[in-house]
This record gives sequence, structure tokens and C-alpha cells, in this order.
Amino acid sequence: MSPPRPNPSRLNPLQLKTLVVLQALAQEGGFADPPDADGNVRIRSLPHAHGNHVHLGRAVVAMRDLSGLGNPAVLNALARKGLLKGGRGGGYTVTGAGLAYDTGIAGRILQGGDH
Repeated sequence: MSPPRPNPSRLNPLQLKTLVVLQALAQEGGFADPPDADGNVRIRSLPHAHGNHVHLGRAVVAMRDLSGLGNPAVLNALARKGLLKGGRGGGYTVTGAGLAYDTGIAGRILQGGDH
């Protein structure tokens, strides 16, 4: 039996980037609530831009990799695949499946901070 491969739902590149950012936000208490009883995490806020990037804990994310957060088609696709739920006031709630999803690209999106 072969090991599970990254991106089993065949998300497109923009959907993958968006999910990586949402997974990282869910891990940061400053941006997200603790997991609920079902393992879902509501994102309360987004980071502020710092030039051409944002900081997520110790990681730095390029602004170009955040474009999917404002794209309804991307968010709807993630919701259809059970990785995201619409939240109160149009917020984001990452499902347990979304948190556990192996995108295979997190290391390329979440770069080490230099300041």
C-alpha cells in the first residue's frame, strides 16, 4: 500500500495556497478561536499587510499568496469539498478535514521570517 499523496481532492494552485494560509491562521491564537467540539476552527481576523507580505506567527506569507481569501469561487470550491464552512458575517471556518488536509506546498507558502 502506497502512502497517501498530497492534494487528494485535486485542488487547483490558488485553492491550495488559500487552504495553506487558512491552516496557518487556524494555528495562531491571535487570529483564530480554539477548535470547537467538531474540530472546526473559526478565523476571527486576518493579519495586516507589512509591505508585500504578512506575518503568521514565525512565518511570512507573500501577499500574492493571499489572493484566494477574497475570491468567492475559491472559497466556494473549498466549501464544496468539505474543507471550509461559511462563518458568521462572511468569516471563515476551517473544518477538521481542512486542517488535516495535506496540501504538499505549505513549505513554499509559509516562509521563514527575516525580521
